[in-house]
Amino acid sequence: MSSGYCSLDEDLEDCFFTAKTSFFRKPQNKHLEKNVAPKEEGKQKVLSEKEIQRKIEEYNGKVKNCLGMRLNADGSYTGFIKVHLKLRRPVTVPAGIRPQSIYDVLKEVNPAEITDKRTSFYLPTDAIKQLHISSGTTVNEVITGLLKKFMVIDNPQKFALFYQTKKGKDVHLQKLKGNEQPLLIRLLAGPDTDASSFALKENETGEVEWDAFSVPELQNFLIILEKEEKERIHQTQQKYITFRQKLEQALKAAGKLG
Repeated sequence: MSSGYCSLDEDLEDCFFTAKTSFFRKPQNKHLEKNVAPKEEGKQKVLSEKEIQRKIEEYNGKVKNCLGMRLNADGSYTGFIKVHLKLRRPVTVPAGIRPQSIYDVLKEVNPAEITDKRTSFYLPTDAIKQLHISSGTTVNEVITGLLKKFMVIDNPQKFALFYQTKKGKDVHLQKLKGNEQPLLIRLLAGPDTDASSFALKENETGEVEWDAFSVPELQNFLIILEKEEKERIHQTQQKYITFRQKLEQALKAAGKLG
């Protein structure tokens, strides 16, 4: 698995390997850049090679499945991250072509170049993917790799990766920067993916580069937004209608109405 990335479904039955992928970059050096993680206060935490080795030993000691981390001779390491796909809007894919095979991936075939036809569809709600990546893999590379896996040809800038933590019923999402390393975040957090994981979502409206969209895509967004607006208005109206009915029933019961 060290020759590429491994994408597994939740039950680990479906495993795909690629020998050529941007997920595993050639290490430029053995030192600080690939071992830097942001702290909550905005500063960066640097791990020495001994700290990394100790953290990986602790991490693997807590792992209850085959998704442990592996330390390489050059100081880098590989492991798995769990990504929830939480996309509310449809994605664009090439129309009328079969899914990519291992041979297509090895030859680095670009689905967008096979046909000019496009179609849109919704990905399954909260689908989950386990990705095998290296310590040098950045957030931007994870996003690009996920889109490639699902043959999505939308601009990667339309999406963002979030770090998701759970405390009881509360879920907190923190947007990650493009140059952050998700595997280091996973290492520091430990192997409990129920307590923390990652989520792929649409980029926040205020940060979207609208120039990256085509005119038909922008028109489609307007249609979707109008539909969502009508649904929200309807839900709000129904909410107040229900409240009014309950109040009127309470007043009747108290003999103060009609």
